[in-house]
Amino acid sequence: MQDVVEQHQREPAQKGYKDHFRQPSAAWAVAFAVVVAFMGLGLVDPILTSIAKSLRATPSQVELLFTSYMLVTAVMMVVSGAVSSKIGPKWTLLSGLFIIVVLAALAGTSNTVAQVVLFRGGWGLGNALFISTALAVIVGVASGGTESAVILYEAALGLGLSVGPLLGGQLGAISWRGPFYGVSVLMFIGFLAIAVMLPKIPKPKKHISVLDPFRALRHKSLRTMAITAFFYNYGFYTLFAFTPFVLKMSAHGLGFVFFGWGVMMALFSVFVAPWFEARFATRRTMYFVLSLLALDLFVMGLTSAVGKPAFEVFGVTCLTRVILITSVIVGGCFMGIMATLLTTGTMEAAPVERSVASSAYSFVRFLGGAVAPWLAGTLSELYSPSISFYAGTLALVISIAVLFSGRKSLMASHR
Repeated sequence: MQDVVEQHQREPAQKGYKDHFRQPSAAWAVAFAVVVAFMGLGLVDPILTSIAKSLRATPSQVELLFTSYMLVTAVMMVVSGAVSSKIGPKWTLLSGLFIIVVLAALAGTSNTVAQVVLFRGGWGLGNALFISTALAVIVGVASGGTESAVILYEAALGLGLSVGPLLGGQLGAISWRGPFYGVSVLMFIGFLAIAVMLPKIPKPKKHISVLDPFRALRHKSLRTMAITAFFYNYGFYTLFAFTPFVLKMSAHGLGFVFFGWGVMMALFSVFVAPWFEARFATRRTMYFVLSLLALDLFVMGLTSAVGKPAFEVFGVTCLTRVILITSVIVGGCFMGIMATLLTTGTMEAAPVERSVASSAYSFVRFLGGAVAPWLAGTLSELYSPSISFYAGTLALVISIAVLFSGRKSLMASHR
């Protein structure tokens, strides 16, 4: 697999957005499966409050759906590379999708929040096998070099995250179990697409050890990007997984809100991020966007601290829900840029094989996604929702500091 990736790394990147999407059918098959995989994440978001109500669970308990999912995904990221080198990339993708199909359906049959959390954790195993391999496969089979492959991947990710909440809101309005069954069906479609359209990809000549991702983190450039992504992901999942409890809207309403968020994320990852990369230094853009995202979460914290449906600022009446919804959608713009910049920056900074770098980077960043939902819910229960948003703001400030501290190693890795 690495040989294929390196061959495409040497290809000159084509210019123009249309060229990024002139891809072979194999790349589109994997991209479609990526859309479906991330739809599975977004489908659950609008039904968090419905699950809490139906199963009589607290916000922190329901947030364990994300924590178990992300924690298992993070841990299995370091194993997935070894699995892929043993059974090959295509079978790894198919195995991951099959696991999700089964466990998503089982989650829909649950009668307690503990059961849902358990099945979501197993779902994370399938997610790790799929996600860790998908990017490397797209880079390997796509035309136009790494930039085109990453843009295709991020576009698929953003599309999945945007459509997922909308569909989840529609199915969730019928029953909170509906989105889980919907994920299972969609994942099965993705399974068929990969099985039919993706040709067999040779196994890598070099066997990947479970310890290789940990060894890769010894390199400061990769470690800097991974830790930056850890704290960024904390802020990301504070907004994504915790905000539904603050908005207090129906599944339909939450679906439309996070549809807007996902659309902005997809558009900005595909069109705006490359524009910034072409005109400004990548790290300088990341400093700027992380600062704006931190400010966005800070505003959400201030707004939720007011606690009133409406309040005045300089004589202007402001509605708290309108401000929170606007902040969510604006946050999608910043997150779209960051998604592309972090992925591209990590691939460029990696002093090891791309598949190993992807496993190491994903292991660390998904840990941030595991901590954020549960801790945000707990802080809200112990103190107030505003404290949860302030914690997310602090995490983003720390990510800027980490990125700045490793700037010399990143500059050296790009030479």
